[in-house]
Amino acid sequence: MAALPLRPAHTQDGRPGAPRAAPNMAAACSLREAGRASGPVMSLPGGSGGRAAMETGEGRPGVAATLRALNGALGRPAGLWVKESGARNLRHRDFLAPRAALSAAFPEGQVPDDVMAGVTSLCGPGVLAVRGCQATPAGLAVQLRRPEAFGRLLGPAAGPAPPAAAARGGCVVLHCPALSGPQALRPRHLRPLLLTDHLAQLLRAQGVGVHLVPVLAEEGSREVLRQLRVDWPSGSGGLALPDAVSALKRALGQSPCAAACELGTAALPEDVICKVHLRSFVERQGLVGYDPNLDILLVTEGKLRALAELQQAVLQCMAGGQGSCCSIVHVVSCEEEFQQQQLDLLWRMLDPGAHTALQKHLVCGPVKVTNPSSPMGADQYFQLRKRQMYEASVMKYGDLAQDEAWTEVIDTLTVAAIRFEMLSTAHRSQITLDLEDSSISTKGTKSGAFVMYNCARLATLFDTYQRAVERGTYPPLPPASELNFSCLREEGEWLLLFNYLLPFPEVLEQAAQLPAPTKGIRITANTETVCKFLIQLSMDFSSYYNRIHILGEPFPHLFDQMFARLQLLGAVRDVFHSALATLHLPPLSQI
Repeated sequence: MAALPLRPAHTQDGRPGAPRAAPNMAAACSLREAGRASGPVMSLPGGSGGRAAMETGEGRPGVAATLRALNGALGRPAGLWVKESGARNLRHRDFLAPRAALSAAFPEGQVPDDVMAGVTSLCGPGVLAVRGCQATPAGLAVQLRRPEAFGRLLGPAAGPAPPAAAARGGCVVLHCPALSGPQALRPRHLRPLLLTDHLAQLLRAQGVGVHLVPVLAEEGSREVLRQLRVDWPSGSGGLALPDAVSALKRALGQSPCAAACELGTAALPEDVICKVHLRSFVERQGLVGYDPNLDILLVTEGKLRALAELQQAVLQCMAGGQGSCCSIVHVVSCEEEFQQQQLDLLWRMLDPGAHTALQKHLVCGPVKVTNPSSPMGADQYFQLRKRQMYEASVMKYGDLAQDEAWTEVIDTLTVAAIRFEMLSTAHRSQITLDLEDSSISTKGTKSGAFVMYNCARLATLFDTYQRAVERGTYPPLPPASELNFSCLREEGEWLLLFNYLLPFPEVLEQAAQLPAPTKGIRITANTETVCKFLIQLSMDFSSYYNRIHILGEPFPHLFDQMFARLQLLGAVRDVFHSALATLHLPPLSQI
């Protein structure tokens, strides 16, 4: 990525000025218990199932491993401890067993001395070392050995965090019906589409095989997806599956629910093959969670082609050696949910294999568009946001160069704005798209542009440092084994490590989990996790970066602290890059 042709005023660090963001509390991360992908739904890495991977043989510390050790030290399997995340509480403690929980676990809430000693002496793979444990009015407070924690996460043996489920596998078919119809894509279609694309990246990072359906045939849709950096298979798709469609027709003729078909009836549309009775099938199979209004379905050739393409994806999953069975997740908008339930039941009816019983529905809430001048297509929506992003950048930086590098940067900022608009809210909730020009800003701390801006600030910092090294102003960064992490004493430095670097593998794992529903066919997922994580990271990083000079005066007695800070921010930069990759967003090198 070429550097942006912008020249704002810079500080000595090479940093452009920025509005100061107040610190924001990062949510504590925890792992859910999940098993292998052999149950009734896709069970992704997490909880005790991913325990060995999260701790790793090399002992990379983790939140989950430390919480398990703390609970074990109190002799209680239930979770008594909570991880602190707010800056105010982190001044005094890192983990807390609240007073109410202690009162329920110990007589009068008094923890025996030998138990306290056990907490203080915690050790083991993935467990952060405890500096001290004391009773406080809030409960039992633990503070960690922070220089040691910095060393374990930033030192020579740290390296990038390994995937939480590298040894797992399994496979899942992600089906996005929004791409099936001949209609032009609209903003409401983009939400399930972008969610599917993001979820596929997260699952692949966890070692899960992913197949995307349907194969894209419409040329207009391909261009919209290219603009949004959506990686989707294209080709002939379901149009090249005549044998599979014929097999489904034969199964249809043998189905008791289709026995009363009125073939050749003049009242039926021309492309209808027959009718099937879905309600009787649901009742006979004892299925739950389906819309009670499901009754008669008119089966067409197009519906059978859609099922044949799903079958082909399942066969590809199993042929790839990714398991004897795979799960199917239909990622649908609330407007498409009824129609997808019809196809779900038709597939169960015609193909009684184990995979059809593993179908689940991830339903997206409505996308409300305010102030639309007319019905807007996805391409028009992209072009509107692109124009708004360009104009907002002109207001901030002045006239912009009209070259290819600048166009690419504006395109990236536009994609970031749209993805964060669509994905930073829980998928079940409604989102509102404000199309007014004032709705896009380069300054808003909750936007994709703000995240990209802070990622670019890190690139600018390291570019400035490297150029200073080449001039002889600073020495090169020493090996990690020679760094003195006891120099990292700022509140913001521990916040970045404890709330972001430490739990990042667990954040990715949590975002990729598709837990089994308690009943029915709907599932929920934490698909907003990565966007919220990046927004919170950007706010806390921005607050720290605006307050602290990383590249100070070139005096040898200041180098130890500068080197330790550069090592910390290098790890923060890697987290930015890894998280943005799950959104198909390339990091910008300079703004």
